[in-house]
Formats: sequence, C-alpha cells, structure tokens
Amino acid sequence: MTQSSTETGKSQGLFFRGSHWHTVLACFLGWTLDAFDFFVVVFLVGTLATSFQVSKMDIVLTLTVTLATRPAGAFIFGILADRYGRRKSLMANVLFYSVIEVLCGFAPSFTVFIILRGLYGLGMGGEWGIGASLTMESVPRRWRGILSGVLQSGYPVGYLLAAVAARFVLPLWGWRAMFFLGAAPALLALYIRAGVPESKAWLKHREPDVRAILRTVGRHWKSFLYLVLMMTMMMFLSHGTQDLYPDFLKTAHNIKDSTVSDLAVLYNIGAIVGSILFGYLSERLGRKRSMLGAFGLALVVIPFWAFGSSIGVLAAGAFLMQMGVQGAWGIIPAHLNELSPDSVRGLLPGLSYHLGILIASPTNTIEYALRDHVGYAWAMAGFEIAVIVIGGIVIAFGREQKGKDFMATADNTS
Repeated sequence: MTQSSTETGKSQGLFFRGSHWHTVLACFLGWTLDAFDFFVVVFLVGTLATSFQVSKMDIVLTLTVTLATRPAGAFIFGILADRYGRRKSLMANVLFYSVIEVLCGFAPSFTVFIILRGLYGLGMGGEWGIGASLTMESVPRRWRGILSGVLQSGYPVGYLLAAVAARFVLPLWGWRAMFFLGAAPALLALYIRAGVPESKAWLKHREPDVRAILRTVGRHWKSFLYLVLMMTMMMFLSHGTQDLYPDFLKTAHNIKDSTVSDLAVLYNIGAIVGSILFGYLSERLGRKRSMLGAFGLALVVIPFWAFGSSIGVLAAGAFLMQMGVQGAWGIIPAHLNELSPDSVRGLLPGLSYHLGILIASPTNTIEYALRDHVGYAWAMAGFEIAVIVIGGIVIAFGREQKGKDFMATADNTS
C-alpha cells in the first residue's frame, strides 16, 4: 500500500489500533459497573423495604429518584467533557459514583439512602454521555455499529452481574455488601489515566468556553428536541421491561428468588446478544431500519414475556424481549452521536439521553400503580405495547447520519 493510500485509509477510519481497544474497554467497563450499581436496588426491593421499615413502593421510588437526577449529572459532566476533555471528565465521574455507591451501603436510614441514590443519579447521568462520545469519536467509522452494540451491552452485563451478586453475595453477606462492591469502579480511573488517549475530534472541535458550548446547543434546538423525544421512548422501553420484572416474576408468577436471579442472568445474555447483533446489522441495514427491526421483535414476544404459563415460556419470552429491547439500544451510542453537533458531543447525547430518563422516570411508579387496576401482567404488557408503537413512529420519521465524519471541519448536523 502506498503512503497516499495509507493516509486516505486513516482519514476514512479504516484501521483499528491498540489505543482503540483501551478506549472501548474503559468505556464499556464504566457503563457496566455503573449499570451494576443501579440494578443492585432492583434485586433488593423487598429486602430494603424490610430493613428500612418502609413499603416496597418507597423503595421503587428510589429508582425513580435516581433516574430523575441523571439529567443534572449529564449536564454537569457533559459540560466538563466538552470544555476540559473526555478523558479527565470520565475519570472524575467514575470516582464520584464509586464513592456514592459505597456510601449507600452505610446508609443508616431510608432518608439517607434516598438522598444518596439521588446523588448516585448524578454520577450515572454523566458516565454514559462521556463514554459514548469518547468511544464513537475514537474508533474507525466502519466499526461504529458493532462497537456501539458492544458499548451498550455493558448495561445488560451490569444487570447480569447484579443478578449474580443477588444470587451469591446477598445470601452470604447481606444487602450492604452488594453496595460495597461499588468500590470496584474506582480502579477503572487508574486504567483510564494509563491507557486511554484523549479524543482527537474533541481537540479539533473544542469550544473556547461554556457560553460557546451552550450557544451551540441553542442553535441546534430542533435536533435536540427530537433526540430528547426519541430517548424518552427508548427509556420507557428499557426501564418498563427491566426494572420491575424481577418483582413481577416473584409476585405474579410466584417464582422463588434464586430462580428469578437465574432468569435475570439468562435474559441479560439475550440483551448482550441483541446489542451486538443489531449494532452490527445497523452498519449494513442502517440505524433506523435496524432499530425498527428490534422493536418488532420486542412487540411479538410480549405474550410470552408477560403471560407465559410456565418458567420455560417466561424464560424464552424474557430472553427474546431483552434481545429486542437492547438490540435497539445497541444502536443508540452510534446513532445519537452521529446526530449531534461536533463541538457539543460530550454534552448533547448524554443530556438528551438523560432528559429522556427524566421524562420517563415515573415508568416504574406508573406500572406499579396500574397493577392494582389491570393486574401486574397487563400493566407491564399494555404499557410496553403503547411504547413500542409510538417509539417506532418517532424513529421512522427521524433522520439518520450513518458514517458521519467526526473529523470534518464543517459541522453538517442541524
């Protein structure tokens, strides 16, 4: 290969270097450990209610509080990422949420616990946006689809690890030890410092100050509103099928705790497969078509996922449901970053993502309340049928910029 063709290949993002692997691994682990820390509570709804002498609805409320504070974290850490760089901001974020998670294990009362879960939401809100922008800006364009799926699969991997911890750690050492495991991400900050380079796209497009960052967001307000709407539907989809599902299996189908943990491991394997598979397909079929295909899979398996008459049917339904749900999600890191302006890619994807969370934060409370009127199964199924139909329409009428060149001088996103 001649020197000119080599340079052309590099400019088009054809080569995958060792530094890319460090970046992908660090951001994948950051999202995995962040998700683990969130989903720990999902497996402790009854245990925490008993320990703090409150209702299960109060513990469900802590999930809502965590989701609701995530936009503030996305804004704070997103601004830092666009102003001072992805790498330093990611290290600060990982250290912050690690400390808060460990403190949750020392909570002496429900009041302290819910405050800490709100603070934890700030850290969780910051991690995804920085990690996704750093990964998508650093890897070659031809790899974005599949690595988008790999990155997003960190979320079900975190859920899976929480299920494993609930199966083995909880019975031996109690619920506080589940949160003490949250100290692990602190070690990730050292790895980021040692092995992850700064984003060249950020170095090229960085704004001079915070005011310029906010002005850029303001100029692209139409794109911003669309991204928020899309992410709202995505949040309804994921949290509506995941957060209360373990409690649903226990309550509506009388499945014992250990079996629920095993099922959670199984359906999160489905989620991992879906994330990577549909992320890969999005490079060939396009982002929107692949997301709609994943939505279709989730829709057709709802009867098995919610109304299965045996553990085997429920297991198959849950596996395929999360394959579809996280299949759509596996495309989001690439799709969201490609639709975002270059100079605010640290802020806008994460802020859109977590404003979607803010709007969708009552999901668990709504489903839990609907349970009293239509039954647990119809509360879950009916809610998700509406979400899939509306979300599919939003995606179908949206834009796509697959393969956008993040190093180009002109910002062609409007």
